[in-house]
Amino acid sequence: MKKFKQLLALSTAALIALSLAACGSSSTDSSSSAESSDSTAEASGNDIFRTLDEIKESGTINIGVFSDKNPFGYVDENGEYQGYDIYFANRIGEDLGVDVNFVSTEAANRIEYLKTGKVDLILANFTVTPERAEEVDFALPYMNVALGVISPEDKVITSLDDWNPDDEMIVISGTTAEPYLTKNYPDMKLQKYDTYANAKNALENGNGAAWTNDNTEVIAFALQNKGYTVGISSLGSLDTIAPAVSKGNTTLLDWLNDEIKSLGEENFFHADYEATLTDTYGAEYEDTLVVEGGVVAGSDEDAAAVETADEPSADDADKEAAEENAAVDTEESSADAEAEETTANE
Repeated sequence: MKKFKQLLALSTAALIALSLAACGSSSTDSSSSAESSDSTAEASGNDIFRTLDEIKESGTINIGVFSDKNPFGYVDENGEYQGYDIYFANRIGEDLGVDVNFVSTEAANRIEYLKTGKVDLILANFTVTPERAEEVDFALPYMNVALGVISPEDKVITSLDDWNPDDEMIVISGTTAEPYLTKNYPDMKLQKYDTYANAKNALENGNGAAWTNDNTEVIAFALQNKGYTVGISSLGSLDTIAPAVSKGNTTLLDWLNDEIKSLGEENFFHADYEATLTDTYGAEYEDTLVVEGGVVAGSDEDAAAVETADEPSADDADKEAAEENAAVDTEESSADAEAEETTANE
């Protein structure tokens, strides 16, 4: 019995020692994991991102784009990414001196992909809103946008004020259409889909009376598919589309803003429109949709730019002053000559 007690005591001591050792090991691993996590997240809460220098050093930038939204971001029959956002993305890669890795995203995943570091940049028809700006950093805009409503041409929806309460509206989760309709038309039944393709199929199958989405996208759909009409081309406020980076990634954000300003000097986004959107929209929408150099027409920045352009330059001011002085000298010389002539005649 005495030997049994001694063995029990030894076993208990051994278990305690192992337990303490295990706790110590667990604590060390947790600390190492935290340190590793801190070194990956760049001073922006829990967001994970790569700085501009890290992107350049890697030789590749990961850009989140749509793969099913023709003509903005889609994969063609050859498996190649095409569209308005893709044209811009390729230029970014070229000017950064890196390859572009396109990462297909859905509307609802755009913020998540930035926060988790899955992408460095989002170029996926990302409308700027105050709520989104709390979670990501938007660069300067490159396109104008509003909401639009498309419906079958045999039952066109031209107003939501007389909406049939039995009907359902198709929306894509994660787009601005969902919160807008929820806030302004709380009794409207929403039929929500995760992808553009599924929303399109729902409209074609008659699952909903209409589809609310970015007006650029529903106009494109109506032009590409017979039997549908955009009865409401501008719903709610006029907004802009811009690139987005992880919150706090100032090095990439600053570079993007400078890039957009520089591209504006060569009318890059008009060239982008003409290369990727003209076949869909024609020339009539070009100046309405395109934002050049990050300056929205009619904005305070635009007014300041116009005012600056109207102000005379320093050279012009000097020239004007010189001309005024010359005119004064001429008048004084004429007056002196007249005085001398009068004196001589007296």
